[in-house]
Amino acid sequence: MTLTLKEVDHIALLARLELSDEEKQRYQQQLSHILDHVAQLQKLDTSQTEPTSSVQPKSSRLRADEPRPGLSIGQTLGNAPDAEADQFRVPPVFD
Repeated sequence: MTLTLKEVDHIALLARLELSDEEKQRYQQQLSHILDHVAQLQKLDTSQTEPTSSVQPKSSRLRADEPRPGLSIGQTLGNAPDAEADQFRVPPVFD
């Protein structure tokens, strides 16, 4: 399916794009190629394929979310450039 320049202008208007004549020609070719590819995909027989919302398995392979101890105050502040009274010390934002 080949798009016309008028259709490319309409798409550019919808996308709020200002295109030069050269860009319109390039987008006309690129968008036409995309539509041709989609037309080829629509010809595929998918009658034996079950509809799905995801190609990922329904089960999660992530580890179980179990509580565990966090870092100690010493480990947390160990690499801090400045600490005071078991807290991070940062420069003031407002003077």
